[in-house]
Amino acid sequence: MKYPNKFKELIDDFGSLPGVGPKTAERLAFFCIDIKNQDKTKKLAKCLDEAVDVIKECKTCGMIADSDLCEICQDDTRDNRLMVLENAKDVIAFEKTKAYKGRYHVLNGAISPTNGIGPDDIGIDKLIARVKNEVFDEIIIATSSNIDGELTALYLNKKLEECNLKAYRIGYGLPASTNIEYVDEVTLIKSLESKKEM
Repeated sequence: MKYPNKFKELIDDFGSLPGVGPKTAERLAFFCIDIKNQDKTKKLAKCLDEAVDVIKECKTCGMIADSDLCEICQDDTRDNRLMVLENAKDVIAFEKTKAYKGRYHVLNGAISPTNGIGPDDIGIDKLIARVKNEVFDEIIIATSSNIDGELTALYLNKKLEECNLKAYRIGYGLPASTNIEYVDEVTLIKSLESKKEM
């Protein structure tokens, strides 16, 4: 027996989400159409629709926000350090440590020649414009320690050197080829404490 077209489409849409395999996609689809779950499904659909309309990038740092500036950029108590990260999930990971009280800049990606992503495809130009217009006591490059993250860090360091700015790189405690979003809080704190000049 074949599934009805709309149901198959629902399974395919769930299956296109990261980390959702075919069985999970099918299970989620069945959950959504179950008569007992219609209110939950409609609430989820409404929430998704509103989130897509409301959530955007902060104009200053690139973090997710529901207004022009994210909460961090609006916070005047933050110190004058700038941490450069690949994505918004990395910001949340460092915020959970409560060890870093500076500002952030989210690139929304990493340089990845194998995936056809170059420096112009991520927020490097926006970062360079920002560091030219604002004064920071310290710039910390906290891209992942995988090949793409390291390549991005080296490129950023070169661009910052051209602006006569020194950058530090997080270090100790981060295993090679690790994405920051999956690293525990203690390891992140240690990597921040042992940053090194690039």
